[in-house]
Amino acid sequence: MEQSRGLRLILLPLPFQGHINPMLELGNLLHSKGFSITIVHTKFNSLNPSSHPHFTFHSIPVDLSESEASKKDAGRLLSIINAKCVEPFRECLATLLSDAEEDPVACLISDPLLHFTRSVAESLELPRILLRTGGAASFAVYAAFPLLKEKGYLPIQDSRLQEPVTELSPFKVKDLPRMDTCDPEIFYQLITNMANEPKASSGLIFNTFEDLEQHALATLSQDSYPNIPIFPIGPFHKCDFAASSSSTGLLTEDQSCISWLNTQAPKSVVYVSFGSLAAVKEAQFLEIAWGLANSNHPFLWVVRPGLVHGSEPLPDGFLESLNGRGHIVKWAPQKQVLAHPAVGAFWTHNGWNSTLESVCEGVPMICMPCFSDQMANARYVSHVWKIGVQIENAIERAEIERTINLLMVEKEGVEIRDRALKLMEKANLCLKEGGSSYQSLDRLVKHILSIKSFAFEKQSE
Repeated sequence: MEQSRGLRLILLPLPFQGHINPMLELGNLLHSKGFSITIVHTKFNSLNPSSHPHFTFHSIPVDLSESEASKKDAGRLLSIINAKCVEPFRECLATLLSDAEEDPVACLISDPLLHFTRSVAESLELPRILLRTGGAASFAVYAAFPLLKEKGYLPIQDSRLQEPVTELSPFKVKDLPRMDTCDPEIFYQLITNMANEPKASSGLIFNTFEDLEQHALATLSQDSYPNIPIFPIGPFHKCDFAASSSSTGLLTEDQSCISWLNTQAPKSVVYVSFGSLAAVKEAQFLEIAWGLANSNHPFLWVVRPGLVHGSEPLPDGFLESLNGRGHIVKWAPQKQVLAHPAVGAFWTHNGWNSTLESVCEGVPMICMPCFSDQMANARYVSHVWKIGVQIENAIERAEIERTINLLMVEKEGVEIRDRALKLMEKANLCLKEGGSSYQSLDRLVKHILSIKSFAFEKQSE
């Protein structure tokens, strides 16, 4: 702690909610270890400095037009962000490094999807550590993309979806990451670029823990990145100092859902949220609505703007027919919701933050992955940890009703809940003194202190 006091870390998140939140939580973790924290962010999806008064914020003049910011083509959007950020970030970083009145900078921590940071950090001779905001298992799949292409699994063919990927147990072809809005070759290049970034870094941080992803972490450290130190120090949000900080979201949370949950019986509510980016078709939206209604279980459903391709046409009289059994909001305080005793299941898109938050509260999951790493996360939930079930068939009301009832009332659901609670206990233990994440965080602090000296020499020249 004393050694890190007076040292500064510069953090650069990818400007999307699912990447910003864990980066800010990591900042809280490292601030608790004595480092001062500087957050560099874009004007696009700009951050609110007042939510973290203990950090210093610097905005770089990078904004996107409405057409550039379209999430319909994620590959193009990431390419634009990487191209537009290079020079503004280089200027900002050079200014921060030369500021004699501030604490000296020990290193940069950035997202591997921001590949431009490699050339900028190298040109300024500043060590760079990467934070992968997804899980270790999905990153091991990403690292294997060249092998998967060589073996013919990529690009994904619909006729082979149920085939096992023998080189990557327990995955089937359908579980491999894909993005339907992105050209397969562009997506392949995007992923291989990201997976190559750790090889030119000083370390790789994961928001996960050993007991959750031991096999994947071992694969990454032994096979994919044998010369790069890896630090599984999650779950970030369960650390006291991270959990006590104010909301970091880009969307406004509707607190009315907590009051509504307070009126519901323990473990009776199905919480439904598909994250900040996923979208469904209008016909699927209607099937979800009627599936929830027909299940006869209370539900809390997040219907954010942009969730539905087209309008958001709740059927006429739908809410009235529920007699208060359903509550719909545009955005929810998810960590609070999952920790609420009334919540009995989480129907999720299996983004990593949502998956990890559910694991940490012992809430069983209904998995409906939409794109990218969500497929791999859903496979682990349903077939490795066995703490949830995946909707394998078409999104139809009868299938939805059956899946909800399986999890909420049937014997298989009881067994799934028991496993989820045991995994929750492991998540809590890993953060305590002597736990695996506690020890990894100590290793990370020592590692930062060991790589800082070269950076300091350059800053003092």
